[in-house]
Amino acid sequence: MTPDETDSLKALHELLEIMVRLRDPREGCPWDVQQDFSSIAPYTLEEAYEVADAIQRNDPEDLCEELGDLLFQVVFHAQMASEKGWFDFADVVAAINRKLVRRHPHVFGDEEISDARAQTEAWEQHKAREREAKGDAGAGALTGVPVALPALVRAQKIQRRAARVGFDWTDTNDVVGKLDEELDELRQALAAKESSERLQEELGDLLFSCVNLARFLDADAESLLRDANHKFESRFRIVESLAQQQQRDMRECTLEELEAFWQRAKAKSG
Repeated sequence: MTPDETDSLKALHELLEIMVRLRDPREGCPWDVQQDFSSIAPYTLEEAYEVADAIQRNDPEDLCEELGDLLFQVVFHAQMASEKGWFDFADVVAAINRKLVRRHPHVFGDEEISDARAQTEAWEQHKAREREAKGDAGAGALTGVPVALPALVRAQKIQRRAARVGFDWTDTNDVVGKLDEELDELRQALAAKESSERLQEELGDLLFSCVNLARFLDADAESLLRDANHKFESRFRIVESLAQQQQRDMRECTLEELEAFWQRAKAKSG
């Protein structure tokens, strides 16, 4: 075992001991003791997003810290499971070890994979066989897509699953055509002053089609929207700055003035 491996195991063992102490009914932290899986789950999701944010900002120091926070969430769940006699942290690690070896026979076995795309297809085939072994094979192509996923992520997963069984468009032009169709239906519903429920339904269809277009462009819809959010925030801050330079309250500016600020912000940000 290398010195780095020894240090890693020592640090992990210390983290596990800290978690046990935090959950001690008598001498632990009252907040940690009263938590359960449901109460901790939102924090787990939050920490995963903070990892993604650190990656987006290309901040290695923050990424290191956020990965630690995310690891703590895994340890927290494993400790609560251990207290119930379900499994412990070692079981969690052993399970992912087995899965990774099983799903990479081209690395740990005799199979050959030509490229990343072929590996993705093979990975999905392995997952399908695992679902079959669990008795889920006849439940449908969309079985097992977690409901708790962010809507954009889940939409893209659903679409990929449907595509694997042939339920898909043939090319990008078809997807763009569907996007135009959904936009027209939304326009018609607006013109007809349809109910709020109907408008929301049409808008949802439009968003779903946007995600489908992202999939056809081999892009991640969640990342695209995150980037768009960042771009808007950057430009909006420039608009605020421009208004301040002219000693103007944005709430008192006309739409024409705000649009002029926005165009200058676009020119500055590129």
